[in-house]
Amino acid sequence: MPSNDQKIDARDWLRLVLLSLLWGGSFFFVGAAIREIPPLTIVFLRVFVAAMVLLPFVMIRGIAFPSGFAGWKPFIVMSILNNVIPFSLLTSAQYYLTSGMTSVLNATTPLFTVLVMASFGEERLLPRRIAGVLMGLAGVAILRGQALDAGGAQTIGILICLAATLSFGFSALWAKRHMTGMPPLGLAAFQLTTSSLMMGVLALTIEQPWQLPMPGRGALLSVAGIGVLSTAAGFILFFQIIARSGPSNVMLVTLMVPVSAILLGHFILGEVVTAREYIGAAVIATALLVMDGRLFGLFRRKQIAETSSN
Repeated sequence: MPSNDQKIDARDWLRLVLLSLLWGGSFFFVGAAIREIPPLTIVFLRVFVAAMVLLPFVMIRGIAFPSGFAGWKPFIVMSILNNVIPFSLLTSAQYYLTSGMTSVLNATTPLFTVLVMASFGEERLLPRRIAGVLMGLAGVAILRGQALDAGGAQTIGILICLAATLSFGFSALWAKRHMTGMPPLGLAAFQLTTSSLMMGVLALTIEQPWQLPMPGRGALLSVAGIGVLSTAAGFILFFQIIARSGPSNVMLVTLMVPVSAILLGHFILGEVVTAREYIGAAVIATALLVMDGRLFGLFRRKQIAETSSN
């Protein structure tokens, strides 16, 4: 049976904004590191650093580790769908695309998530949810403000990004079916631990990073930032939002990430924010309200109240 139409818990709006800032920053970090460190090694360092940050807190909190293959299986699958495949693809895409373009394409994640969840009977494909996703994509297009080059390397980068967002959609399905009722800290730490093992094997086998020159300070600081902030802290927030507001709603954060990336560029790098970007951000904000449904609820209650008073 499809679940009820789940609205975003009021407490999770601030978490969504914070998560969008953390994940928006990840594209900057990757953009700086990719010049000196190959993509699979970046992903390995990202998840490894995050796991090392979180595991001590798991032990301090006394959260039980999974036991046996059956206990670890949900985390292995989640790691593949939510870390190994999409992180590797998005990082590799930045060979072909700018960090801003990658974040914009990553904003298609809610569309794939809604379609995957509806296809497998987990959530209803409500008209307002589809309308909200399409509005959000329109807002992203306004933010981008440029026509896409359909040929050459950019096409490869676009296809890589879309494959990553589809993987995120399936990770939301897996999270809903197999990863509920567990502490968010444990969910994040155990997922990142299994991701570290898999990405370590891939990076060491394919890229052999020990043969490369030692990265500079800026690249190493970028890896630390993406591991501690964008990944360790980000995935705790991610699973907290899933627990209360559901997997489709948490994926709305990817619509907010391009806005966060623009704001980070403005306040940290001094980049100018144009009128087009203000309009795009407003369209995305409206799209989130449409998908949440609370705005329509307010209008309905107002109409009922007015009818009753007459």
